[in-house]
Amino acid sequence: MGEVYAALDVSDKSTQVCVVDGSGAEVWAGVCPTDPEAITTTLRKRAPALARVILETGPLSAFLYHGLAERGVPVVCVCARHAHGVLKARVNKSDVHDAAGLAQMARTGWFKAIHIKDEATHMVRAALKIREQLVASHRAMANQLRGLLKLFGLRLGKVTTPNKRRERLEALFDQRPGLRELAGPLVESLEALETQIARSSRRLAATASADPVASRLMSAPGVGPICALTFKTAIEDPGRFDRGEDVGAFAGLAPRRSQSGEKDVRGRISKAGDPMLRSVLYEAANSLLGRVKRPCALRDWGLALAIRKGPKRARVAVARKLAVLLHRLWQSEEAFRWA
Repeated sequence: MGEVYAALDVSDKSTQVCVVDGSGAEVWAGVCPTDPEAITTTLRKRAPALARVILETGPLSAFLYHGLAERGVPVVCVCARHAHGVLKARVNKSDVHDAAGLAQMARTGWFKAIHIKDEATHMVRAALKIREQLVASHRAMANQLRGLLKLFGLRLGKVTTPNKRRERLEALFDQRPGLRELAGPLVESLEALETQIARSSRRLAATASADPVASRLMSAPGVGPICALTFKTAIEDPGRFDRGEDVGAFAGLAPRRSQSGEKDVRGRISKAGDPMLRSVLYEAANSLLGRVKRPCALRDWGLALAIRKGPKRARVAVARKLAVLLHRLWQSEEAFRWA
């Protein structure tokens, strides 16, 4: 038997496996448990001359990819969005058909391989995701509290610290004593979230300070520990990108383009990349334009652009240039030099 190609259509408990030969004929199809050892055993039994096996990106892709690679399986992870464009050509969708379609992709090589991050990177990203969820929950609760007070004609107003919010709430509850007990659980939850957010921020700041790459990235204006760690864990290897401009496109900050014949339209940014990376770059750009007072070329360029195009477009453009700058700092192993 010549070389064969396999594909895995992964679900939580079971994985559909399809094996095809060099001509595209199906050699074997079946189901095995979603476990690296079980999949490896199945592939070695059913596809001894395995040239390549592919699986789509998903919640279990990193776990399975590393488990199969450690066992010597020639595994490749492909972009699920690209695979969907191929698989939707079938009239009926099923796990069997999806695995068969992926197997043909493995045979032809018409796919885009995805870089799978290592476990240490995923640990840092998990800490960043947890903090992001805590911040989102805190924002939702704070808005809920404001909305609740407005029902009774009370306005919390602008509060920038927990102590100011506590003083303001005491004054409002004196006007409506019945709300003190009603809103108590919400206020206590907000305070508990603030404690956890502060603890998470301190932990991430310590991690960034101990990391030489993150410390170098933080030398750039507007870039703090969260932005530096998010950028480092999203990119992981700067050699993946031939040009710094590709990092901005990877973050979804490059404009869409629709070109055909004489038509060439550039639209809004694609938002096709990592949303967490795009968010922290935008926040860093906002900090650079609004809080940083020390003059630098990027800040001056962004402020001039804000006058011509508006502040929102300027922040997006500065965020894209920040991605290029951070990639260059990482590759050159040099800290940012102020002009």
